[in-house]
Amino acid sequence: MLHLPPHRRQLLGGLLALGVGASASRTHAAPTEAVANVRDFGAKGDGVTIDSPAIDRAIAYAAERGGGTVLVPAGTYACYTIHLKSRIRLYLDQGATILAASTPIEGMESGGYDHAEPMDPAYSSYQDFGHSHWRNSLIHGEGLNDIVIEGPGLIWGKGLGRGHDYDKDMPISGKPGVGDKSIALKNCRNVLLRDFKVLQGGWFALLATGVDNLTIDNLLIDTNRDGLDIDCCRNVRITRCTINSPWDDAICPKSSYALGYPRVTENLTISDCYVAGRYRIGSVLDGTWQVFMPAPKGTHGRIKLGTESNGGFKNFTITNCVFDKCRGIALETVDGGALEDITITNITMHGGTTAPIFMRLGKRMRGPEGRPIGTLKRILISNITSSAGDRMPSIIAGLNGHPVEDIKISQCFLEQVGGGDAAMAALRPPENEAGYPEPNMFGDLPATGFFVRHARNVELDGIEVRTLTPDARPAVWMQNVDGARLSRLQLPPSKSSFHLEGVRDFELRTSSPVRDKRVPHTKLMTF
Repeated sequence: MLHLPPHRRQLLGGLLALGVGASASRTHAAPTEAVANVRDFGAKGDGVTIDSPAIDRAIAYAAERGGGTVLVPAGTYACYTIHLKSRIRLYLDQGATILAASTPIEGMESGGYDHAEPMDPAYSSYQDFGHSHWRNSLIHGEGLNDIVIEGPGLIWGKGLGRGHDYDKDMPISGKPGVGDKSIALKNCRNVLLRDFKVLQGGWFALLATGVDNLTIDNLLIDTNRDGLDIDCCRNVRITRCTINSPWDDAICPKSSYALGYPRVTENLTISDCYVAGRYRIGSVLDGTWQVFMPAPKGTHGRIKLGTESNGGFKNFTITNCVFDKCRGIALETVDGGALEDITITNITMHGGTTAPIFMRLGKRMRGPEGRPIGTLKRILISNITSSAGDRMPSIIAGLNGHPVEDIKISQCFLEQVGGGDAAMAALRPPENEAGYPEPNMFGDLPATGFFVRHARNVELDGIEVRTLTPDARPAVWMQNVDGARLSRLQLPPSKSSFHLEGVRDFELRTSSPVRDKRVPHTKLMTF
């Protein structure tokens, strides 16, 4: 237990008894709750002194008393790893910044961030290094319950690495003393993250693995790689977040093998969020909204399920979100997991850079040998409007003998760039069965609106596909599809609107410019 000086004990006691003081009143501390101001435990907040030991002392003080609020008042607190404990509320007050300190040079007294924990070599290669480690982060918690991080303050990951090989001037992830995540949580439950901001979050602004009952609300993340990575988690709510992540994905549910076994990510909702890949890092945070010029990895910023997919994804709803100059929606299972029961609705995409919708069932199978290929089925997508900056159509791609199943897409307006020529219309895209799942994995595609291969029971209804420039490709290209019901489609003019190959039970109704048609089975047909 830490013994405070008498005047500090008196101040703390007064705050607990009366609930007064600007910061205490703003945090609504209950009279019986422990409130620990980090400055009372030695934090300087001068941006130079390493304050993480003082913050840890404040966290320990509150935890020893059964939990409470750790107050970070205005100031800049240079830190290495901060260690959370159960029943702690870390409150970042207005004007407070937790700054990820620069990695110390060899020989300095401090060793920098906690070292990455050792991993069992039997499964450490089943996911990237960044997904496999949690301790080498700015804020870390493992095996905890009832955690809150909130308040209007800022987490600035200035000294964190990003894990990119071409980051010549950045700390190298995995090197002892280097941190590469703003917040990393493992095997926790009952977690609330609310209202704070993250600038330059490192490899992950948040890596949550095996976290159940997780609520993320009203965060502003302006970051240089991933925003929110939700891995092997259950019962997750992500609401009202703004995420600018031009170098990687904005919101990325995963289901890796990092826990040493496959665990499904399930019961997750994402709503009322804005995701972007358009703006320079920091310019959303400061309100200048400076357009980002594409760099080595181009623009990302999307919502993606995958690529880590050992455990699978079940029971998701994604609704009322805006995508700005970024890749679209990606649903990917390539490591044996089941991706099932997904509803996506009310999405606006502006300036898309790849496929508006990408579904991929593959067999990369990065995991233990002998696992069966996964499934991708029961997907409902509706009310999507997309203006594209690319020629790539929406993609629904399974494997021969392992189709994507039960897909319903309706009420969509998909504006495509167009410009495909006769040579593109004649392409035979490779299967690339074990490839890394990305919309460009098949190269250029012979369709303007939808490329569908190895699927069963596909329904498209009330969809308009429009091209900004003439395009020689058919709007819909289907191969090895069993059951396709298309209605109320409005398609761009072309020599042929449909390419069907190995398609069974095809039905087209009330569409333009093609009349109603029913095809029980065809080896090859264009019309």
